[in-house]
Amino acid sequence: MDNLWTENIRKVEPYVPGEQSKEKDIIKLNANENPYPPSPKVFEAVKNFDCAGLKLYPDADAGKFKEAIARFYHIKKENVFVGNGSDDVLALSFQTFFNSEKPIVFPDITYSFYPVWCELFKIPYKTCPLGGDFRINADDYKEENGGVVIPNPNAPTSLGEGKGFIEKLMEYNKDCVVIIDEAYVDFGGYSSVELTEKYENLLITCTFSKSRSLAGMRIGYAIGSEKLIASLEAVKNSYNSYTVNSIAMAAGTAAINDKEYFNKTVSKVIKTRERVKKELRKLGFEVLDSQTNFLMATHREKDMKEYFEYLKTQKVFIRYFNKPRINSYVRITIGTDKEMDIFLEKTKEYLGRF
Repeated sequence: MDNLWTENIRKVEPYVPGEQSKEKDIIKLNANENPYPPSPKVFEAVKNFDCAGLKLYPDADAGKFKEAIARFYHIKKENVFVGNGSDDVLALSFQTFFNSEKPIVFPDITYSFYPVWCELFKIPYKTCPLGGDFRINADDYKEENGGVVIPNPNAPTSLGEGKGFIEKLMEYNKDCVVIIDEAYVDFGGYSSVELTEKYENLLITCTFSKSRSLAGMRIGYAIGSEKLIASLEAVKNSYNSYTVNSIAMAAGTAAINDKEYFNKTVSKVIKTRERVKKELRKLGFEVLDSQTNFLMATHREKDMKEYFEYLKTQKVFIRYFNKPRINSYVRITIGTDKEMDIFLEKTKEYLGRF
């Protein structure tokens, strides 16, 4: 007899992250992690953390941490929400703001967690195709909908849109919440944080995983009007009041207070990205003009899946997506200059095999 209880188990197709290999001595360029360590002030904060305090729950409001984020952006604490990585913040946002029968909309080529959350939370959705140049067209988001989600810059395309695009999007969508996912914005994109004062229905989500080198701490946050943030807090407190642990808040506060290190690290990644982009183009690759910490590239004469597999045998891990429209591309995270030199060397070896 079949187990009837299995019929009540929710069935979803989960998000698949970049491979986390346990091999030693690999060049890991497949998960968009920052190649540089966190700020020295983070090391100091963690080292000096009073572990005796771990017997107590963390501050559910994350007051001091929110104040540090607010100071960085010159906004009020009441305009900041924090969570366990931007994935947690986004998932809570989907649950909070997307509750109509109308479908929410996002690009067809984008962060692949969006449709997973829609399936998990039973949110209707539809996608808008990117143009042939992989650009998002704001006019595609004119129709009535239940909400809009746009990553800016987009992933995995690496392309970003400017202020005019965001304002056009907001004018088209006055009756729903618009989420701009700015996970990669610090690497050269336009940040819409300034527009949250103008548009009460605009929410910006951000992460400490990329530009602040704290992927292992799982810290994310959102910026928006007091009404949006209060709604997020209500849902969070109905689900899990203590989303960010005490050590993570101490590390995050130290990281966002160290502007000098932040600017230095981001500049190094951008400089390396531009150098590698030029080198790849010299080798016959077509590379999109990235505003992120990764490159999206293809080669007209080579099979990118084969290229991906070859680099893997050489202990250089990049990302290949076996999906329509992008299955002839690879995504390459920017590592240190030394790591990228090895990547370029192995790429030349691959090209020289034919």
